Amino acid sequence: MVSSERELISLLGERFAWPSADVRLGIGDDAAVLATQHEPLVVSVDASVEGVHFDLEYLTAEDVGYRSFQAAVSDLAAMGAHPVAALSALVLPRQLSSEAIDQLTLGQAQASRETGCPVVGGNVARGRELSITTTVIGRAPEPLQRRGARPGDQVWLVGNVGLAAAGLSYLRLRGARGARAWPARVHARTRASDAALAPCVEAWRRPRARLAEGLELVGRASAAIDLSDGLASDARQLASASGVRLVIERERLRAALPPALCVAQAQLRRSALRFALEGGEDYALLATGPSARRPAFALPIGHVERGRGAFLDDGARLGVLRGGFDHLKR
Repeated sequence: MVSSERELISLLGERFAWPSADVRLGIGDDAAVLATQHEPLVVSVDASVEGVHFDLEYLTAEDVGYRSFQAAVSDLAAMGAHPVAALSALVLPRQLSSEAIDQLTLGQAQASRETGCPVVGGNVARGRELSITTTVIGRAPEPLQRRGARPGDQVWLVGNVGLAAAGLSYLRLRGARGARAWPARVHARTRASDAALAPCVEAWRRPRARLAEGLELVGRASAAIDLSDGLASDARQLASASGVRLVIERERLRAALPPALCVAQAQLRRSALRFALEGGEDYALLATGPSARRPAFALPIGHVERGRGAFLDDGARLGVLRGGFDHLKR
């Protein structure tokens, strides 16, 4: 019986696997890789469903369109791929106004321009809840993969982790309701707690795929993964794919956390490390590679050893990394 998202993906990988000269990499990574006469194509699909990935109580329709597109493109970033094009499938409930639909597509268009990934087609249908499914296509001479980490490699963090989860937690705690509950730009009259946590809310509402950084990791990193389900969960996936033990060093991770997350820790009375390890939807990158090849923008937060699994080293002992998002255990 399938009891977790990872088990389902493993089952699908076995069930749909069959030899094809056109498929270089199939199910199990951030994206598939298809062989062509020129550069390989990197293809991924991502769904954003109301009530699962977002709540319109805390987001504008424009935010939904923007973040759903960036989330999909983040898979290309993890593969070190250059975007080529995207397809968008929209499931629109009848109660969604024409104005909201206009704003939704405006957000998609903004993210499309920012990432250099034009939308070239898709599908529209009616449904009970709002759903956006984005298929992205990129190209990469040598795509990065989750497998490839080797003992002796460093573990690198590219981007911030924990901010998005802290932002959502704050919105829920504050009881924000509707598009007007949180202004897009915090102004001088906004109360101090709102202003201090604005970077967290912005990180959740407007994430950014790390495309430029992903391209620079090519030739430097031995493996990479997009951080969408939480650092702990995605570290486990990278370790499993590479057949190694991945160790996150607590003090190094703590030093890599953004100042806004420390503010969130005080305001929300929840550990910044817990936000970083268990929170999701950051769309940062986790990579491994030799220390001599580490780019300046990648912060070292751990190392790779022989063995299996993902662990947190607190300086005295190793603890198994737990937590993260799982669609089938939600």
